[in-house]
Amino acid sequence: MEETEEISVAEQKVVDISLKDLAKKLEEFARARDWEKYHSPRNLLLAMVGEVGELSEIFQWRGEVDKGLPDWEESDKEHLAEELSDVLLYLIRLSDICGIDLGEAATKKIVKNAVKYPPKAC
Repeated sequence: MEETEEISVAEQKVVDISLKDLAKKLEEFARARDWEKYHSPRNLLLAMVGEVGELSEIFQWRGEVDKGLPDWEESDKEHLAEELSDVLLYLIRLSDICGIDLGEAATKKIVKNAVKYPPKAC
């Protein structure tokens, strides 16, 4: 297998990971570092809010940006990806600590929103 094919396979595995898989990895990560005692719902929420602030800073002085961020440097996109990931990981950890199946809750919310906001008739 060529190196580019190996990278492609590795990238595909990352894309296909489930929220439950991520929750398990985060739990293992915290346990290995004895951080579970710090992972209360309040602490996780506050940490996530801090990460949302860092995410907001990326967009703060850019004005409106085009879909796909075509005018952004790759390093800026990488920074954005890291901050988005931080927010996602804290959200997943928070939901796991609170006993919420985030995938199920999100699916139910989409259905609820579809009923609340039906498509406009043409």
